[in-house]
Amino acid sequence: MTDQSGNPGSSGYSEKDVQREVTELQGKSATAARIFDLRRIIGGLFVLYGVIVTIAGITDDQAAIDKAQGVNINLWTGIAMLLLGIFFLAWLKLRPTPPPTPATEPEPEDDPFAPGK
Repeated sequence: MTDQSGNPGSSGYSEKDVQREVTELQGKSATAARIFDLRRIIGGLFVLYGVIVTIAGITDDQAAIDKAQGVNINLWTGIAMLLLGIFFLAWLKLRPTPPPTPATEPEPEDDPFAPGK
């Protein structure tokens, strides 16, 4: 096996290049974890549906309220969904996802499975 310079046995990547690439991938992974945090998705959906159901509850006529035994169920459910969605989004803001801690490689003398031990 030869690299670009024709030296056999060398892969063409230094340890510094590999570490830089690993650090970049960890940064991208942390960003993706924050973007796709379930609290953001759940909170956003509850707020969106809460607004829709609340508007439906505000515009309900008396026949729909009488059908629910005098309770404006759409209004109360919409408000509850809004509050739950706001709770999830506030939780996300107050307790953001911590960045992943970099994994440390054990020193060769500490590794019980190292060759020669």
